[in-house]
Amino acid sequence: MPLRSTFTRFFQLEAASGLLLIAAAALALIINNSPLSHLYGGLLDVPVVAQVGALKIAKPLLLWINDGLMALFFLLIGLEVKRELLEGHLSKPSQVVLPGAAAIGGMVVPALIYWFLNRDNPAALGGWAIPMATDIAFALGVLALLGKRVPVSLKLFLMTLAIIDDLGAIIVIAIFYSHELSTLSLILAGACLVALIAMNRLGVVKLGPYLVIGLILWVCVLKSGVHATLAGVALAFCIPLRTRNAESSPLLSLEHALHPWVAFGILPLFAFANAGVSLAGVQLESFTHHVPMGIAAGLLIGKTVGVFGLTWLAVKAGLAALPNGANWGQLFGVAILCGIGFTMSLFVGSLAFIPGSSDYAGMDRMGILTGSILAALIGYAVTAAASRKSSTT
Repeated sequence: MPLRSTFTRFFQLEAASGLLLIAAAALALIINNSPLSHLYGGLLDVPVVAQVGALKIAKPLLLWINDGLMALFFLLIGLEVKRELLEGHLSKPSQVVLPGAAAIGGMVVPALIYWFLNRDNPAALGGWAIPMATDIAFALGVLALLGKRVPVSLKLFLMTLAIIDDLGAIIVIAIFYSHELSTLSLILAGACLVALIAMNRLGVVKLGPYLVIGLILWVCVLKSGVHATLAGVALAFCIPLRTRNAESSPLLSLEHALHPWVAFGILPLFAFANAGVSLAGVQLESFTHHVPMGIAAGLLIGKTVGVFGLTWLAVKAGLAALPNGANWGQLFGVAILCGIGFTMSLFVGSLAFIPGSSDYAGMDRMGILTGSILAALIGYAVTAAASRKSSTT
C-alpha cells in the first residue's frame, strides 16, 4: 500500500474517532450528572468473572475495559510504532528530529509544572505523568475540522509527535506504575515473550499462534503487578512486519484489522467509562486545588511551551526545518492542540490515583477535562486564524 494512502486512511480513522470520543465523553458527563447517574455507576461496577479451572479473573466492568480492552489499544500502538521504526517516519533520523524534540518538550515541561505545583504534597506527586500524554485521535479530530486549510505535512508532524509521545507514556507506565510484583507471574510472562521472539526468528507468519500466546502473556502480566496493557506492546513488537515469501505482512494485516475496532469501539467506550465526572458539589475551589490545576496547566501551558519551544530551538539551531507549507502560527496552534491529553491522561490517571483508594481520583479527571477542552478550543482557534492568514499571503 503506498505511503500516502496509508497515511490518509490512518488520518481519516483517527479524525473520525476523535469526534466520536468527544461525543462519548459528553454523553458520560450528561448521564452521570442526571437522574440516571446511579445506572452509570452501577454499570461500571458490574462484576465480570472469567475462570478456567483454578485460574480466576474477577474484576468490575470498568477494570475489564481499562486492563483488558485497552491492552488492544496498546497492541495497536505497538504495531504502529514498530512499523514506523522499521520503514516509516521514524526510520530515518532526519525525519525524527523535529517531532522528537517537540515530543520531549511536550513530556518534560508539563511534568515539571505539575511537580512544581504539588511538590509539597507527596500523596499528589504520583500524578506527575498525567499531563505528559497527547491524545492522537482527539487532536487529529480537531485538526480535521480545518480540512485542507492545514497542510498534510503538519498533520504528519502531529501524528509522528503523538506516536513518540505514546512510546514515552508506555515507558513511564512500565517503570513508574508497576506495583507488588509477582516473581512467578513475571517468569511465566518472560517464557511467553521468549516463545513469541522464537516464533518471529523462525519465520512463523500465521497470526493465530502469536495471538494465543499473547493472550496467555496478558494473563501473566495482569497477575504480575506490571500493568496488563504493556502485554499488548510486547506482543506487537514480536509480530513480524516482513515475510520471507510472498505472504502478506502479519503486522500490517493485524494493524488494519484492529484499527477500526479500536478507533470506533474501544476508545469511545473507554472515554464513556472514564470521563463521567460527577459535578455535584463542585465549586471554584475544586478547580483551584493543586492536583486539577497542575494537570490542566500542564496540558494547556506545559504542552504548548514544551512542544513549541523545543520545535523553535530545533529549527533555529538548524537541526530541522518547519513542515512544508506550514507557518509558525499553525505550528503554535498544533502545539496547543497537543494539550488534549484525554484518553492517555485518563488512563495514566487511573493508575496514579486508583478510584476508591485515593482522594484525588475525581480531581484528576476534572483537570484532564478542563485542560483538554481548553486546549481543543484555543488550539483550533489559533490554527484556524493562522491558516486563514497563510492562505491570504
